[in-house]
Amino acid sequence: MTMKITQTLLDELTAQAKASPRLRMNYDLRNSAADGSQRMLNAIEPGSPLPIHRHRHSSETVVCLRGRLQEVFYNEAGEEMEVIDLAPNGPVVALNIPIGQWHTVRALESGTVILECKDGKYEPLGEGDVMRDSII
Repeated sequence: MTMKITQTLLDELTAQAKASPRLRMNYDLRNSAADGSQRMLNAIEPGSPLPIHRHRHSSETVVCLRGRLQEVFYNEAGEEMEVIDLAPNGPVVALNIPIGQWHTVRALESGTVILECKDGKYEPLGEGDVMRDSII
């Protein structure tokens, strides 16, 4: 059966994000738990605490479906190197984050929803994948 990503689904996900202490909520788009990919919708509200982190085994593709956000990139010393604004009708609507790149995301508008895709099965962030004291 075809999975449709509707405005109603995005509204429901946003409502769940607003009610969550983390101010974000994801929706799994994989075919099953055995699916070897990572595909999800992620509703993120302004003020959601997100650490500076990296994915050592996968690049990450981010598509802004609704709202506005910034992807923020850092060097190994934790210094901010680049900020890229994403919006559905803006100059940048999607980007691919290289393997190992330190980054975080900042939602700039309520109702922001992104599509995230990574290679391979889900792996939680491990030691060395989160910059210490980096919750933004």
